[in-house]
Amino acid sequence: MGNSISDATTLSGGRQLLNKVPEITIFFWIIKILATTVGETAADFLNADLNLGLTNTTYIMSGLLLLTLFFQFKLNKYVPAIYWLTVVLISVVGTLITDNLVDNLGVALETTTVIFAFLLLATFWAWYASQKTLSIHSIHTTKREAFYWLTILFTFALGTAAGDLVAEGLNLGYWVSVILFAVLIGAVTIAHYRFKLNAVLAFWIAYILTRPLGASIGDYLSQPRDDGGLELGTIITSVIFLVTILCLVVYLTKTRKDVIPLNLQD
Repeated sequence: MGNSISDATTLSGGRQLLNKVPEITIFFWIIKILATTVGETAADFLNADLNLGLTNTTYIMSGLLLLTLFFQFKLNKYVPAIYWLTVVLISVVGTLITDNLVDNLGVALETTTVIFAFLLLATFWAWYASQKTLSIHSIHTTKREAFYWLTILFTFALGTAAGDLVAEGLNLGYWVSVILFAVLIGAVTIAHYRFKLNAVLAFWIAYILTRPLGASIGDYLSQPRDDGGLELGTIITSVIFLVTILCLVVYLTKTRKDVIPLNLQD
């Protein structure tokens, strides 16, 4: 790569773009966990509280996701509002995909977890075989962005299945699940900084684990006390987290603190 992205030769699979994803800062992880929580509570709100049902909710949210992805792919650089709206919607859809398999089709959580783990690994394999990198510092072609968003979808679906398996299938409860997944993320962080675990591998492991962490937080806040929650409800929980996401996105839009510098882009 030359002195700027514009100097780079266009890679196969699409036009050369500025990097389409944010830098990994503390803001990234905060918004990611918040978006994950919204994915859980918003899906429950639309499905149960509004009585739309899993099927109708899935159709509506999938349509909104496809529309948002259309605008995301049309952009030639990272735009916080569109990027994080896409993450929130893909979080909801990923949750709904798992819920449809388990609740509508009767697929066991163990089976669902294995299925999405396989699909995620297959996507990683295809991405690396095609692009020779899994780094998020290199999302500057259409093909790489397509691999990126497909990977994100499967991480949410897998995280939903794994989180439900731990919290419900193993009867650990929401609060214990929050602690468990937080500890696992902490272990990955220590492994990366202390024992030099590969940065790309550490990122994707942590990304997967934040899904069940956020979902457990959402369930703990929203579910009835008899089920181990704080009974705030899906509406209040979703609104609190959405407003927080909005404030952080506005802040990042103004400050550009999470824009990846050109010298860090692969």
